[in-house]
Amino acid sequence: QVQLVESGGGLVQAGDSVRLSCAASGRTRGTSFMGWFRQAPGKEREFVALITWTNSTAQYGVSARGRFTISRDGAKNSVYLQMNSLKPEDTAVYYCAATSTSYNYIPSRYVRPDTYAYWGQGTQVTVSS
Repeated sequence: QVQLVESGGGLVQAGDSVRLSCAASGRTRGTSFMGWFRQAPGKEREFVALITWTNSTAQYGVSARGRFTISRDGAKNSVYLQMNSLKPEDTAVYYCAATSTSYNYIPSRYVRPDTYAYWGQGTQVTVSS
């Protein structure tokens, strides 16, 4: 089992920046991909970004490109999401996710939430206009 704990959410204004953190614990050895998803009220869970644990290759969803940056710190077993130029439409609960795979590339299906085995409890980000 892998436990994931997110932190860093809150209420911000449009144009502000926020950095989310996700700390992994438990049986983290073998974790291959870690990702961020978000879910706004009444909407499906949306892919934001993912990063490979071995070489930090990143992939971003459409809403994140150019504004968000995902990174990791192997020594701290943590993944981060730096979000800049926030917009009201970024308001959502942000979830950290992790999974283990044997791929040395990122198959396209890893933008789907059902491909991740472990999830954090989520952290709310609210962007006011």
